[in-house]
Amino acid sequence: MLFATVRRWPRRAAFLLGLLAFLMACTAGTVRLSNANSAQPAMTVAVVSPEVIVVSLRQGTVTHARQEPYRSQPQDKLENSGHDTWVSRRGQVLGTLVGAEQSVLYGFDRYSEAPFAADRASQPRSYRIQSPGDSSYRQAVTPTEVYRKSKPVDTAQINRDDRRWAMEHRFYLRLPTPLTPGQSYQIQLAGQDLPPLTLVYQPDREMSEAIHVSALGFRPDDPVKVGFLSTWMGTGGGLSYPEGLSFQVIDEAIGRSVFTGQTSRRYQNGTAEDARDRTYTLTDVDQLDFSALTQPGQYRLCVDTVGCSSSFAVAEDAWQQAFSVAARGFYHQRSGIALEPPYTDIVRPRPFHPDDGVTVYQSNTGLMDTGNGLDAQGTDEGNFANLVAGKTDAVVANAWGGYFDAGDWDRRIQHLDVARWLLELLELFPEPMENLALNIPESANDRPDLLNEALWGVDFFRRLQTSEGGVRGGIESAEHPKRGETSWQETLTVMAYAPDPWSSYVYAGVAARTARLMGTYAAGQVQGYRDSALAAMAWAEARYQDGIEAQEWPRHRIEADRALAALELYDLTGDRLWHDRFVAARSAIPAEARDDYRIAGPQREIAFLYSRLPADQVDAALQAELRATLIAEADAAVETGQTTAFGWTKVHPSTPVGWGDGLGAPKARTLLRAHALTGGDRYLSAALLACQFSAGANPDNMTYTTGLGQKSPQNPLVIDQRITGGVLPGLTLYGPIDNEFYGSEWFFDVLDSMTVPPARQWPSVETYFDIFYVPNINEFTVMQSMGDAAYAWGYLAGRSSQN
Repeated sequence: MLFATVRRWPRRAAFLLGLLAFLMACTAGTVRLSNANSAQPAMTVAVVSPEVIVVSLRQGTVTHARQEPYRSQPQDKLENSGHDTWVSRRGQVLGTLVGAEQSVLYGFDRYSEAPFAADRASQPRSYRIQSPGDSSYRQAVTPTEVYRKSKPVDTAQINRDDRRWAMEHRFYLRLPTPLTPGQSYQIQLAGQDLPPLTLVYQPDREMSEAIHVSALGFRPDDPVKVGFLSTWMGTGGGLSYPEGLSFQVIDEAIGRSVFTGQTSRRYQNGTAEDARDRTYTLTDVDQLDFSALTQPGQYRLCVDTVGCSSSFAVAEDAWQQAFSVAARGFYHQRSGIALEPPYTDIVRPRPFHPDDGVTVYQSNTGLMDTGNGLDAQGTDEGNFANLVAGKTDAVVANAWGGYFDAGDWDRRIQHLDVARWLLELLELFPEPMENLALNIPESANDRPDLLNEALWGVDFFRRLQTSEGGVRGGIESAEHPKRGETSWQETLTVMAYAPDPWSSYVYAGVAARTARLMGTYAAGQVQGYRDSALAAMAWAEARYQDGIEAQEWPRHRIEADRALAALELYDLTGDRLWHDRFVAARSAIPAEARDDYRIAGPQREIAFLYSRLPADQVDAALQAELRATLIAEADAAVETGQTTAFGWTKVHPSTPVGWGDGLGAPKARTLLRAHALTGGDRYLSAALLACQFSAGANPDNMTYTTGLGQKSPQNPLVIDQRITGGVLPGLTLYGPIDNEFYGSEWFFDVLDSMTVPPARQWPSVETYFDIFYVPNINEFTVMQSMGDAAYAWGYLAGRSSQN
């Protein structure tokens, strides 16, 4: 099943394969309690209903390994395993050696924990609940039932073959009688070396995990402002609340209610949520609608008898703040530049720059002929074999820049989607986007920062363009990173893909769009990008037959990108020749192939671009057809958002939830484009609703974007930061996935061994485990999850107050 999944999802499956052997080896040990003298687990208690309280604690502390100088001893033994060099001393494995000189040692994480018997804490007789003011609890009582929900929150590789897990435990205590508002309760956990807990039941003040609201806040004119009420109690299943509970919005500045309403049942447990007939939530979900609240302020959302949400804002710049964090995330993914103050608090040396001695060799293999591209020949099962087999001794000069794809360091033509979408936002909303300040190194020039960020990606591939016009599809190392080695320490062979028609078509389209936008902001540079786009297109067209004729499905993807490039050139030049080529390329894709998800991306770009062209520049029937296609897809997204428990939607109703289609980022681009074309509130409202889950209105009450909101990922799969420490802000992760569709994957075997209930039995909406460990969940790409979040939040920030 692993390899079947890899074939379905080639873009990110490469990293999964590269980490598989290492990660599986690291799980060979069992999870054991330690007798280390560490601090007691921090416990909290809160209310999820008058009859259910939740006792939470974290068990275990992980200290991540750091590089240190390697001081060789005569008795040291070195062992080469794959690309890694392990060092042992007196029978003890110390770690792996790093760098060309092997003068740096990357050892192991450390793990400590205080003893805690989670199984004992799962038993009702372990608790004593007492209250001096509540007659039902004047004498200590025990809960009638205790349910458990336990998951890992970090992982420690403590030696070559063993791994420990820091855990978060939640114990849901069903009480014999409801709590009384205003009363204080003491909860004692017997048989554990832990102090008693005190709970004051104040549902109009105290936070409850059951109430979910966006951490990003809302703009006053957002037509949708909602929160949600839900609880899944692990072994106790879903908790169903009475329908029609009263709720209020509390203004924190004055401490008074400014809005009241009643909950409504949005989702009934067991109901299918999408066209895949899946149930992702496993509990009822109620909606709290306060859309009529337009007064700016800082608020909390409180449900009668339950509790309150975390604080949120209603502010004019709510979406702008989120968009700024997301857009700066691209800066934090840059290759070929140091990260340092005053642009960021993160300090990272410059990686992959020729001035630092990095040599990039030319490969004779194009990106389209590898698993990291289109895998056109179906021969690159490991994603790197074809690239490495084509290596030459020729050196590619001035090959630097671009964005790291994700947690590792490849840079590929697919990343130009980022530039395309940033430029689109600048074109749709020129005034607010021109004024956006991102604090990046280019901020001092006369161009908008958003244009500067787009150029970072475009200029990288412009440097990879040959004198004949062909564009190399990116730069890649010979394998996934060595254990313990950072991007600026890379010792694997680094290669550039050979130019290929597909990469050249993709670049030609984005370069043409860049030239068009440069006409507004830097007229003196228009010709350079225009000439570069035309040269790439001419090179690809001259090799069109070689690149297309012999292929199967990749032929249709290449045709789609060819059509998009021709359309972008038509928009740039006004030359009908390009319109005719656009029509011809699009017509070459059989109607039955146009629903193939592998070619849907460029077709969506075509539909929106052609729909926006002036009537005197288009074929009216074709424009109507493409517009109708886009609107139909948006209508399907609206319908999906109406059936999912939390209102999130998908790019296609039948798309599996996971990888680039996980729940960590909103899938709202088609909805927002439909809004741009029609001005319809239906699409804007659906898009706003679709953005709530990833913004924090979810059962984990967290965003899936680092550095955003009160709770965000702390352990993303970013190798540099895992080794050196810190978290790069603005990285939107893949997030929760469908644990039924991906349930046969190797990592669910690992997770099942430690989660309670087993991870395959969890609601899919709660399958984010913040453990660095799982590419499907903890990783991201600049053009998938990061690009989706940036576009959605940028559109919502940029739209006029009338829309």
